[in-house]
Amino acid sequence: MISKIKNIFGGSNLSSIKKIVEKINDQESKIKKIKDSQFKKKTEEFKKHLSTLNFEDQNNYLDEILPEAFALVREASVRVNKQRPFDTQLMGAIALHQGKIAEQKTGEGKTLTATLSLYLNSLTGRGCHLVTPNDYLSRHGAGWYGDMYMFLGLSVGVIVEDKSFVYDKSYVNDSFEDKYATHLKPVSRIEAYKCDVTYGTNNEFGFDYLRDNMQNNLKGIVQTNSLGMYGTHNFAIVDEVDSILIDEARTPLIISSQSDQKLSDYLKYSKIAKGLQKKTDFTVEEKHKTANLTEIGLRKVEKILGVDNLYETDFEVVKQVENALKAIALFVRDKDYVVRDNQIKIVDEYTGRILERNRYSGGLHQALEAKEGVEIQPESKTIATTSYQNYFRLYSKLAGMTGTAKTEEEEFFKIYGLEVVEIPTNKPIARKDQTDVVYKTESAKFRAIATEIKEKHSKGQPVLVGTTSVEKSELLSTFLKRLKVPHNVLNAKHHDKEAAVISQAGKKGSVTVATNMAGRGVDIILGGDPSTKSQQEQIKKLGGLYVIGTERHDSRRIDNQLRGRSGRQGDPGESRFFMSLQDDLLRVFGGTQVENLMNRFGVDENTPISAKLIGRAVENAQKKVEGLNFDSRKALVEYDDVINIQREIIYKLRRVFMQLPEFEEVHALIDEDIRFTKDGFDDWFISKIGKKATKKYEEYSKKFDKAWYEFVKIDSLNVINSLWMDHIDVMADLKQGVGLRGHGQLDPLVEYKREGKELFEKLNGLVWSTISNRIENIEVKATPRVQEKQPDLSDVEYNDTTSQEYGVANEAEQVESSTTTKKTKPYVGVEKVGRNDPCPCGSGKKYKHCHGKIS
Repeated sequence: MISKIKNIFGGSNLSSIKKIVEKINDQESKIKKIKDSQFKKKTEEFKKHLSTLNFEDQNNYLDEILPEAFALVREASVRVNKQRPFDTQLMGAIALHQGKIAEQKTGEGKTLTATLSLYLNSLTGRGCHLVTPNDYLSRHGAGWYGDMYMFLGLSVGVIVEDKSFVYDKSYVNDSFEDKYATHLKPVSRIEAYKCDVTYGTNNEFGFDYLRDNMQNNLKGIVQTNSLGMYGTHNFAIVDEVDSILIDEARTPLIISSQSDQKLSDYLKYSKIAKGLQKKTDFTVEEKHKTANLTEIGLRKVEKILGVDNLYETDFEVVKQVENALKAIALFVRDKDYVVRDNQIKIVDEYTGRILERNRYSGGLHQALEAKEGVEIQPESKTIATTSYQNYFRLYSKLAGMTGTAKTEEEEFFKIYGLEVVEIPTNKPIARKDQTDVVYKTESAKFRAIATEIKEKHSKGQPVLVGTTSVEKSELLSTFLKRLKVPHNVLNAKHHDKEAAVISQAGKKGSVTVATNMAGRGVDIILGGDPSTKSQQEQIKKLGGLYVIGTERHDSRRIDNQLRGRSGRQGDPGESRFFMSLQDDLLRVFGGTQVENLMNRFGVDENTPISAKLIGRAVENAQKKVEGLNFDSRKALVEYDDVINIQREIIYKLRRVFMQLPEFEEVHALIDEDIRFTKDGFDDWFISKIGKKATKKYEEYSKKFDKAWYEFVKIDSLNVINSLWMDHIDVMADLKQGVGLRGHGQLDPLVEYKREGKELFEKLNGLVWSTISNRIENIEVKATPRVQEKQPDLSDVEYNDTTSQEYGVANEAEQVESSTTTKKTKPYVGVEKVGRNDPCPCGSGKKYKHCHGKIS
């Protein structure tokens, strides 16, 4: 497949990129002569011309002005930041502008590279997003280059968890340790998105998209741009693109509300699971992280619960017992999760960071809580979801940056249509990558690692150690303490200090033990940060940064990332991986072959073996895991593609209703195919509802005008929200059950597509029949008020999902539905209201029997 990709694109396209670099360099002497004040004027000229062009012509014009625009940014960087981008950085920026992945090694300056293509693409006014893996990198990138963007006449926003900012040189913010975040001024989410360039995390961009499509007013939508367009996704550069689009892509984005499952049940299931025997009562598949009851185990569970046939009476119990088994047999504390503040916190297997807001779905998180004896939080009901793949495919143009993408080139192309371009380093790599060594036992391996670290530390060479879990980092720390080696431990328990600790990992004599890729995106400067030239030279003479891997990761790419922390910008460095036959990778995927070899040669516990055979065995094992993970992500996106089509239709339908009753005001702000004049909406709506409903609709629209349209909007959106939530659950159940069709020689995906289409057709029919039925049954009591004209409802907000009310006090008339027996106010928004919770309107009824009622 890789060769096919190269044939399609004519290799890496470096020759054509180099020709463009020559044109940029030709502009340098001319740009150097212009005054500081002319930079903003030049930006204004570009923007003004682009505003007169259509979408296609804009893209052609951007290609045309690229040499001059990049030369302009390079000179701005020299004047403001004292940094002149290398030609290799220009090459990376060109690849980004072309919608490709620029693979640049660690320390090659990806953050500066991105500014060139962000500047160029922001000139259209449609917005540009720089996506990062964590809040620190978002704040740091925007803060570091904020002055340069302002010098060029661009505005910069930042989107992080629960907060948003704009860069403002006149504002002083002392709330961050990062000195570059000093001038980040808190603003509304909308203001941050309206900036020319917006930095933010992948989670926040994705969740804002979902939240936008749960709003009841266009004014509540935050993903806009400087042109005022709602929900537009123009251009995004994904930093650490492999981490975000590959590693995290197996986990969908989900917004949930609480379900009505009894919390005591999880303790019961956990107790049952703890009494079952592995192999006899249940089987475990480590490769796929599954645990399944055997026939004997199922009979035991049925006997305990006093049930004849669980599969017939309550299959959900089987699912929850197997969740409890997974929690006990497959999820390891301080590796897969940590217990903090009486809560289970998931640890990202690739970065070692705690995923603060993430929870396992389907009852698994509750099973872990029951296992550890912490407070059990209610299981959630999905009300909005999408995959990372389908969110990022919303962008008209997508690009990415990373130091390691080539091993996943096939996946990037197949799923995202992204080509990987290997950008040469500015200086040759001087790092020495030593041959791996393998020990029989884990304890022997860690003794050897600790001894190696002590030796390097004694001469002053800085050492960075990468571990695969919190547990392993603390185990190594114990060995180092015995040898009295001073060191820093950085893992999921201390991730808040990550950047500060990693930035000093290049100091003389420093020893840093970090979980996997902690601090990814932060440069490790020899001698520390800041450091003098003499301090840097001293570390270089000692051999540079020595990187140790305590075991091979499932992915070759993660190993390459760890190695890449050493040897930046031509610096010397060294790396080596230590393994044992008890490591997960070798134990599950091929350690037997190596163990037999060691036994044949009589190798004792403390003697390592180093041979090409081991390298092949490890690489084969990694390829197997990478293949399984690719299949998992591919399956996720294939199944999500089905519901993604449905999601787009539902979200578009919501946008139609969201423009009510302000037809003229929003006419230029939403997609062409869902804009309506008042008459156009009436014709469209009437074509969807029954005759009785039409008669009442026409009567009330003439009589109450804006107040009526507002009511239709709120009521229709509540119907759509409620039915869509139920449909998501039905599709999730279908996805879970359709896998069994494979036993009947049927393709599960084909069956999912077929049945999913039928279910969606039913949903569409139910939406309109429900809306029609509700309009038929509405009786309006008019309470006219003396005023010359109806009030402007554009200031009435309905997007506060915790306490929203229908603002009848501001209406010309009061509209009341005959479907309620008690005078109540229609409730807007569903994010935090369970179907069995009391209705927020105050009626005293459950939500599903009041304003959540759908039939």
